[in-house]
Amino acid sequence: MSLIVQRPPDTSEFRRRFRWLAMFALVVFLALVARMVELQVLFRDDYQAIARENIVRKVSLATTRGIIRDRNGEVVAANRPAYNVFVEPLRVTRAPAVDGGPASLNEIWNKLVSLSGMSQEERARHEERLLALRQKGGSKVEQQVLLMEDVSRDGIATLMTHASELPGVHVVPVSVRYYPHGSVGAHVLGYMREVDSDMLVELRKQGYAEGDRLGASGVERAWESYLRGSRGWEKVIVDARGARRPARDDVIEEPKRVDPIPGRDLRLTLDVRIQEAIVKAMRGELAGAAALVDVKTGRILGLVSKPGYDPNQLSGGFGKKAVRDAFQKLLNDPLKTALDKTVSGAFPPGSTFKPFTALAALEKGLIDHRVSSACRGFMQFGRRIFRCTQSHGPTDLHKGLAQSCNVYFYRLVSDYGVTMDMIAEMGRRYGFGQRTGLGINAESSGRMPTRAWMTLRNKGQFRQGFTLNAALGQGATTVNVLQLALAYAALANGGTLYQPQLVTAVDTAGGAVVQEFLPRVRRRIELDPRHRALIDKALWGGVNEEGGTSHRARLAGVDVAGKTGSAQVSHKLTSNQELENVWYFNRDHAWFAGYAPSREPEVAVVVLIEHGGAGGKHAAPVAFEIVQAYQELRAADAAKAKGSVAPPAAAGGKAP
Repeated sequence: MSLIVQRPPDTSEFRRRFRWLAMFALVVFLALVARMVELQVLFRDDYQAIARENIVRKVSLATTRGIIRDRNGEVVAANRPAYNVFVEPLRVTRAPAVDGGPASLNEIWNKLVSLSGMSQEERARHEERLLALRQKGGSKVEQQVLLMEDVSRDGIATLMTHASELPGVHVVPVSVRYYPHGSVGAHVLGYMREVDSDMLVELRKQGYAEGDRLGASGVERAWESYLRGSRGWEKVIVDARGARRPARDDVIEEPKRVDPIPGRDLRLTLDVRIQEAIVKAMRGELAGAAALVDVKTGRILGLVSKPGYDPNQLSGGFGKKAVRDAFQKLLNDPLKTALDKTVSGAFPPGSTFKPFTALAALEKGLIDHRVSSACRGFMQFGRRIFRCTQSHGPTDLHKGLAQSCNVYFYRLVSDYGVTMDMIAEMGRRYGFGQRTGLGINAESSGRMPTRAWMTLRNKGQFRQGFTLNAALGQGATTVNVLQLALAYAALANGGTLYQPQLVTAVDTAGGAVVQEFLPRVRRRIELDPRHRALIDKALWGGVNEEGGTSHRARLAGVDVAGKTGSAQVSHKLTSNQELENVWYFNRDHAWFAGYAPSREPEVAVVVLIEHGGAGGKHAAPVAFEIVQAYQELRAADAAKAKGSVAPPAAAGGKAP
């Protein structure tokens, strides 16, 4: 038997393949090691930062807006705590179907609706917005969207209790602007408005974000940079569902928190008690304005425009619907509630301007104050009849001012050569035709027309009748209430025209003074003291002498010198107004301008009653009541400072 020798199997091919497989595995392994080295060593910091960003979020910390106080420390604008609810559309909605179907809301949204007690109307509105955002996609679907504002404490407690069931729902504490005195001083203080997407184009550079609020008018707008403060932030850890987790020092890098800087506080020259007194004094009138100014400093003690509005509603404290309704009401109000009639409105001053016409004649040496001219109740000039309020008989400068004789001032133009440019020059010296520079609201400069201006306006023609009207503060002449108050303050103090002042100091939240503002003089008006004395005496006579235009309205113990005015208005047609309202809008404006006390003046007071009729009947009583309130408050403050009982009011003043 022969042995059969079997040849061993050929393993060279297997070994060759195995070597290639081993080499491939080694290469892959080395590549993985290299990649791990790259990730763990070379790019460790970068990827660690990316991982950290997934769980660490920077949460904005709202700042506190500065508080506004009056001259006595009474708070007139502050902040109150409130809570808003935000949602992330990505969390409360389902993505659109692959085949292009609509997006839908999930159980988180249904839970939120149930817990919040949302009305069907609100639910429908919010669902439409959230679904539109999810359908559109983009970065906004991951951002917080404001859902509810100023939620009640009970509502917040319910949402916080079920916070774990509501991922993507955030309760954010916010500060809401609050005006404790409501409509008192609303036009001066102003209101807040929400920053919208259009405004963000410019405001984002200044640190504003969508949903922030900023001052829209008044002091809130003019002093926004002082009041707003600076926003802060802090870093927090969140899980995959967006819920906050306890902070870890090894995860959150420094700085972990930047505290917000609160806004500066403001101290105003206003006295809220005087503001309330002005509102009370004007309670019987539909519309108008009043100003009370310190004649020695130009500081504004009271500034009221009527009708007023509640800035709490406009500032968002009652929700967006309340804001829309409030604005709609303002825009549709025929009395122009939104207009600040103290500075933004321009009105013919009427006879309150006569003292400046008289000064123009006196300073030019055109008249002798002792010379009388006859008033028969009218004066014919050319083919026109210019009428007076009554037949005054022989009238000199004193009687012409005290009893407001139109004919006397017509004759200053027709017989004594007072020109429109002379009147305009004197008016400009006292600040008419120029903005006062208060700066809180859009201000009207008024109009102090010259001959050249009137000629240009009337196609190259100038009539002497224009000057006759200008002498009485009518025609093209217009002023604002604050201008007139500052001009009468300059009459009272001997010729110093002040810059109006509304803010006396800027303070920190802790009460430290940052900046104080002293009174500023606009100009010194050179005036013959004898002429000033003549005007003083005539204005005193207008209140205190028999026949004076405001004599019947005077109050016992209230020493005032001043001038009434009834300014004609352009009559409105029935086609533009409802028939039952035409009678009101066709009435003259009622004015009173003066100062008190008459011998050593402290304050200038101006009252405008829109479409009030006679100044002596409607404006003068309001002015006297304001001055009386000022005197009583001043006496009470002095008594309080001395720790004694306030003395009784002094008797009426004496003629200068």
